[in-house]
Formats: sequence, C-alpha cells, structure tokens
Amino acid sequence: MKPDYLIVGSGLSALVFGALMANSGKSVQILEAHEHPGGFGHTFTMAKKYTFNAQLHYVWDCGEGQTVNRVLKKLGLDQDVTFERYNPDGFDHMRMPGYGLDIPSQPEELIRRLSALFPEYSDRIRQFVREVEKTGVGLKILAPPVKPTELLKNASEVFCAVQYLNSTLQDVFDKFQLPQAAQTLLALQWPDFLLPPNQLSFYAWVLLFRGYQAGAFYPTQHFEYVINSFVKVIESHGGQVLLNHEITNFRVTDKTVTGVEAMDLTTHQTHEFTGNTVICNIDPKQAAKMIGEEKFSSKLRRQLNYDYSASNFMAYCVVKDIDLRDYGFGKWNLFHTEHEDLNVAFAQMYVHNDFSNPSFAMTTPTLLTQARRDCPEDCQIVEFLTVANYDYFKQLREHDRKTYNQKKQEILDSILDVVEKYYVPNFRQHLVFHITGSPTTNERFCWCPQGNSYGSSLTPHNMGLGRLNHETSLNNFYFCNASSGYPGFAPTIWTGALLYQRLSGDVILGNS
Repeated sequence: MKPDYLIVGSGLSALVFGALMANSGKSVQILEAHEHPGGFGHTFTMAKKYTFNAQLHYVWDCGEGQTVNRVLKKLGLDQDVTFERYNPDGFDHMRMPGYGLDIPSQPEELIRRLSALFPEYSDRIRQFVREVEKTGVGLKILAPPVKPTELLKNASEVFCAVQYLNSTLQDVFDKFQLPQAAQTLLALQWPDFLLPPNQLSFYAWVLLFRGYQAGAFYPTQHFEYVINSFVKVIESHGGQVLLNHEITNFRVTDKTVTGVEAMDLTTHQTHEFTGNTVICNIDPKQAAKMIGEEKFSSKLRRQLNYDYSASNFMAYCVVKDIDLRDYGFGKWNLFHTEHEDLNVAFAQMYVHNDFSNPSFAMTTPTLLTQARRDCPEDCQIVEFLTVANYDYFKQLREHDRKTYNQKKQEILDSILDVVEKYYVPNFRQHLVFHITGSPTTNERFCWCPQGNSYGSSLTPHNMGLGRLNHETSLNNFYFCNASSGYPGFAPTIWTGALLYQRLSGDVILGNS
C-alpha cells in the first residue's frame, strides 16, 4: 500500500519528520542509500571495539522547553533520550599563543573575562556582547513561525537584527573595533561553520554562539542511541526505514512528484516506490538535477543557486594508559589556532592547502558521559577537526593515492605536533588507533555533494531572505534537509519538526 509519506534520505531532519508523522498515525517509508541511518549523525565502528560519530560533536537547544526537548516529549522519548551538559563556566576553551579564554554561559562573565585580557577595550567589548544578545533576541522573533504581536513587542531587537542581514562576523568586529586577539578568541569555534570571520554570516555566528551559551550538550548514550530512537518510533508505528537503497530517479507527472526509482545496493535491482507525498532529504540541488531544473519555478531555481559549504578533515584517535583530564581536557571542547588572524589561517589551509600552522578543534567524547559505548575502559577517544578543500583532495585521491594518504598524515602530524607542544607532551606514545577522513570520505560515506559538511555555505548571501525552504513549486513534494532549513543537530531537528507542523497543523514549536 502506498504510504502517506515517502521520505528520500534518512538524515536527522528526515528521521524527526518521519517519527513525528508516524507517531501521529501516518504511514511512513524512508529510503536510505547508506548502510546506516542518520546522515552525518550516523555512528561507525572500527577495529570491532572503537565507535565514532561521523561528524556531530556538541549540540545545543536541548534544555527543558527548547526545540530538541519539545520534539522528544512529543515522541515520548524525553525520559529515555537525555543529554549531559558541558561545563557552563567554560564549554569552549579557546587557545592561541599568548592568550586563552574559556567561554562561559553568562554574557556578563564573558564581558568580564575579555575585559580582563583587553582592559583598554572593555567598553567596546561590552557594546559588542550586548549587540550580540540583542541580535539573538531579534532573530528568535523572526524565526518561523513568526508571530506579529511579538514583532511589535520586540521592535528594537528585530530592527537590530535586520540591520545585519548582509553582514559578516568580521563586519561587526570592525564596527566595534575589537582588537585582533579578542576577535580570534571570540571566533575560534570557526570549525563549527568551516568559515572564517570575513565570510561567515553574522546571523549564523550569533545563533550558534548564543545557542551554546544557553546550554552545550552531548547525548548521555551517544549519538547512535538518538538516531536509533527515532528509527524505533517510525518502525514501532508500522513505518519502514530501508537502508542500502540509492535513489536513481524521481517520477514526475504534471508537476506532481509521485515517487522514485531506487536501486537496492545489495541486489543491484531497481524498484519503484510511490507515496502520497514525497519528502526530499537528499541535497536539493542534486534532487533538482535528477528531476529536471526546468520543471521548477524561476524563483526556486534562483534559491537552488547556493554554494556548498566547505568540507573538513577529521582525525579519530584512541589513546590508552592516559587520562586526558590531567592535561586540560574535560566537559568542554578545545579550539586552537597557531595564527592570530583566523582569516589568514583559514586561507592558508583551505586555499593553499598549507597546514604548517593549523587552526583546529579538539573534542573528547569519552569524557562527556559515563556511558561507555565508544571504546574499552582503559582507552579514551579524542577527535580533531579542521577545514579541507574538496577539489584538492578529490584530485589527489583520483590521481595519486599515495600522495593523498601522505597529505592526510601530514595534516594529522601537524595537529599532533601542536598537541604535544601545548597540551599532552607524549601524546603519540599513547596513541593506539587512529583513522583520518578527508572531504572525499564525507562524500563517500555521508553522500554529500563535494564533501560539504553543512549543506549550503553559511555566508550572508545564503543566509538571507531568499534562502531555500521546504517549498518546491512541485505538487506533493517538499525539501527537508540542512540546505532547506539549517545545519547542525538542533537546527535539523527544528527543520524536520517545522515541516511536520506545517503539513499536520499540530503545533509543537514556539519562539520561547
């Protein structure tokens, strides 16, 4: 029987949408090309004993009454799928030669710490942090579903936000004339966007920075449990999640999408799947090419003209017979840069493929929760992430696999040199396992075009009023992914929940 909702792809927004619809009594069928559900949220196991999450590290909007909590409550999962909060006194530890700053949850404490480092700029620092708070309130009011009464009540905050529509983070740093080192400490979580201040939308930075200030979290039972919980809801209500099914074509009749053709990658046979409504979780630009871009409205074709986000390099490492808590690691992330100007650091790595002075993120999932699913008791996991250029790595991998592998090792060595210099002097002696991933790894295992990490790039151009949303200009066909919503754990859950709300009329989100 034809399902109410045929969902193409099993990324987090699709699983949330599917779980909410299944829970409301609708029939749901999901097709996924990968062997694991969850998109970038999926978990994989290496050497039969170490588990790693593909991309997610820390998340936000998980507190009581916030987006993730509302969705989990609606699904009856809020008592089972729980989260551990990072240290609110310093959830991000920013480090650069000569300076260190632990980012606190309280804006007033952030002002105090920055002012202690840069006393002659204390007034500007206070003005900047206040502007960030005000912009954040305005953006929340402007987020769908928009309530006209709230717009009027918060007119000052809304106006504050609107004036930065086309601004980069660098533009706002310049407006308040913050010193270079202060800019770098504030923007050092740039790997969360894979963009430097002079390209990153101020909106994107404010949403994430303030989101983490309100609470940075990690799942108590790791990300695999979160993904599996959504799958379980779908299946327990009679829905299906079919893995290893790659979409080869969409069926379109009279501007109406009726279904898809998909190849079963285990048998290599192609089957047709239909649904009353088709939800597209795969990259919208890719889907539009398969359908035929000429079938979409001119407005939608313009919206589909987005740039992909940059890609990244990941190193998943396991250390043994050492407790990283003794070396400054704990319930927080560490961000390090060797170059004071992040715009220059980014260009060196992304444009020139030069990682001799790296800027990168470090996270230790084993220290964030008591649940030991990821590795044996005597080991700890530490992961490193930085930006990497897809075109460069694709060319290396296709034409010179030896140099490709050497480049990955070179980047890891450059990062480990920094780790041993500033953090853990004998880190390599304790390293018992490591595996590295490049942009082409992202493309192969997460099915993301050009290895992109966040869908469309988070520049002002892509974050503006013309940003793609769920509407497609075709009948019975909706987008539901990072590029038609927003990337990251909480934003993709919001994207799936918002589409559910719009199609079902059941209100679970709000502006609180």
